[in-house]
Amino acid sequence: MSNLRLVTMNSRLMLIFSALSGFFYVAFGAFGAHVLSTSLGLNEMAWIRTGLEYQGFHTLVILILAVAMQRQVSLWFYWSGALLALGTLLFSGSLYCLALSHLRLWIYITPVGGVCFLAGWILMLIGALRLRKRAERHE
Repeated sequence: MSNLRLVTMNSRLMLIFSALSGFFYVAFGAFGAHVLSTSLGLNEMAWIRTGLEYQGFHTLVILILAVAMQRQVSLWFYWSGALLALGTLLFSGSLYCLALSHLRLWIYITPVGGVCFLAGWILMLIGALRLRKRAERHE
């Protein structure tokens, strides 16, 4: 499979991920505000709010990358989006699970998600610098 086909297919998957993540962001935010806020403590609600904040922000970034990749193929952006999506699942997901289950094992997953976020941002930076420097398509 060529890099162009792989990245184009991944752009579609990133759009799908953004749509699903955005849906769950709104649904879980509403559920947290209207249902969980009456049954969870302040710490648990803070974990959920932090998870939602990071999920919402990174969902928008992944959406922007997916749209950008429709116009400019870049393996750097491909891997950036993949790591940001993985970071969203691990970071925000572990905070939600921690708040709802109180299982302390989730505190070990959260930093892994954070590292995925950082790596995703670095790859996006490298991709942006390469585009500016070369102004060419990476196929």
